[in-house]
Amino acid sequence: MAEQSESPTESVMEKIIEKVHHHESSSSDSELDSDKPDPLESVKAKIWRLFGREKPVHHVLGGGKPADVFLWRNKKVSAGVLGFVTAMWVLFELIEYHLLTLVCHILILAAALLFLWSNACTLINKSPPRIPEVHLPEKLVLQVASALCVEINSAFAGLRSVAAGKDFKKFLMIIAGLWVLSIVGSSCHFLTLFYICFVLLHTVPVLYEKYEDKVDPLAEKAMVEIKKQYAVFDAKVLSKIPVASLKAKRV
Repeated sequence: MAEQSESPTESVMEKIIEKVHHHESSSSDSELDSDKPDPLESVKAKIWRLFGREKPVHHVLGGGKPADVFLWRNKKVSAGVLGFVTAMWVLFELIEYHLLTLVCHILILAAALLFLWSNACTLINKSPPRIPEVHLPEKLVLQVASALCVEINSAFAGLRSVAAGKDFKKFLMIIAGLWVLSIVGSSCHFLTLFYICFVLLHTVPVLYEKYEDKVDPLAEKAMVEIKKQYAVFDAKVLSKIPVASLKAKRV
C-alpha cells in the first residue's frame, strides 16, 4: 500500500522536473539563436561589390546634393541639369556657337535690359530695381583650390613612381588608358567627350544602384578572368623582363 501511495507522487515530481528541464533547454536554445548572426546579413556582408566598395553608391559619389542629382533622387532637378547640359552641347557642338560670343551676347542683353529698366523706373516715379551683389565666398574658393591641389599632387606622385620604374602594372594601365583616350579624342571633340561622360554619370550610377545584385556577380567573374589573364601575361612576358638587374645596376 505504501508503494502504491508513493508512485503517484513520484510520477508527478518526475513530470515537473521534466518540464523544468525542457523549459531551461528551450530558453538556452533561444539565447543561442539570438546570439547567432542573421544569415541574410552575413550573406550580404560577404557579397563581392564592384571596385571593392563597402558603402552604398550614394556615399561613393560623395553624398549630398551632387549624388542626389546623379542618382535622380529629385527627378525634376536631375532632368533640368541634364537638359541644360544637352542644350549647351547642341548650341556649341551642333550649331557651332562660340562660348565667348555667347557670354558677350548674354552680358550685352542683361546690361541693356537693366539700364532701360532703371531709366524707365525713374521716368514713371517707381523705385529702381534692386540688383543683387554677387561675390564668391573666399572659403569656398580655398576649399576647391585645396582639393584640386591634393588631386594634382597625387597624380604627379603617381606619374613619378611610374617613371621611376617602381610599378610596372600601373605603367601598363596608364599607357593603355592614354592610348584609349587618344583614340577617343581623335574621333570626337573635347566638348562631345565631356557631354558623353556627363550623360554616363547621369545613367550608369542609377542603373547600377537598381540592378547591383545582378551586376556584382558578373563583375566578380570578369575580375577573376582578368586576374587569370594577367597572371598568364605576367608569367610569360613580365617575369622575363630583367627589371631586378636594372635596379641593381642603378643601386
